[in-house]
Amino acid sequence: MPIQTTPNIWHNGKLIPWEQANIHIMSHVVHYGSSVFEGIRCYKQPQGSAVFRLPEHMQRLLDSARIYRMEVPFTLEELCAGVVDVIEANGVAPCYIRPIVLRGYGEIGVSPKGSPIEVYIANFPWGKYLGGQSGVDVCISSWNRLAPNTLPSLAKAGANYMNSQLIHMEAEVNGYAEGIGLDVNGLVSEGSGENVFVVRNGVLYTPPLANSALSGITRDSVLTIARHLGLPVTEQALPRELLYIADEVFFSGTAAEVSPIRSIDRILVGDGKPGEITKKIADEFFAIVNGLKPDRFGWLTPVKVSNNEPVTA
Repeated sequence: MPIQTTPNIWHNGKLIPWEQANIHIMSHVVHYGSSVFEGIRCYKQPQGSAVFRLPEHMQRLLDSARIYRMEVPFTLEELCAGVVDVIEANGVAPCYIRPIVLRGYGEIGVSPKGSPIEVYIANFPWGKYLGGQSGVDVCISSWNRLAPNTLPSLAKAGANYMNSQLIHMEAEVNGYAEGIGLDVNGLVSEGSGENVFVVRNGVLYTPPLANSALSGITRDSVLTIARHLGLPVTEQALPRELLYIADEVFFSGTAAEVSPIRSIDRILVGDGKPGEITKKIADEFFAIVNGLKPDRFGWLTPVKVSNNEPVTA
């Protein structure tokens, strides 16, 4: 979907005009995919707006950078403050927030030595990623997720999303909303940008991180909510065929939030309608992020935005 521009972007500790947030074509990141990033949502609340799990997202950004030996010149607290600053400066909420750490213009070659670390934070209006809550049709991709000891799945790196693009484009050209990737052993991993949850006989299952899945912040939130609701939860390796006989399947992610899956490879999930457990978790999630229930887990960081901007779908 098209990006709706905002007035400012946070760059290395300062707010600059959106149109001045440029990098050189010879920057290391352009040639070698050397970036790590985050996707975060800010939600409208009855008494204002709040960012969802801001410290956890920014800590994962720092963790991703550490894996790739990128020395970020800002602390966790400074990065969190930068997110709040750019949202309040732009006056746009609800919104999507995109922090990115990249290797900039310095030297050419695979070695990043001599390429400076640049940090940007942008925010802009953005609506639903996978449509409403009626469920989406997905497929199992012919593209596997990253194998262990190749590209690290725990790092949310720009390069990893070349694999995601292949999964998503293949699904889209074949008439599906999204694809699910299997790991190198043919076990369920994740979608192109979402974690996967399965309900079978009242038990909530999700693949462990060892199946080349990203340590999703929303994934962790779903697990927390499920346990709070007293639902049995199991993190274990899942064979592909379990998806075909599941009672319920849904995606989780910052963009996807909690999105029911209607069918997989044209096989209906249950009766094709969002299941009771999916609805319970989704209802609790949206009630918390939208301020309709107490922030019992301490997930929300308030921001001061006087005018709430409409978000397009």
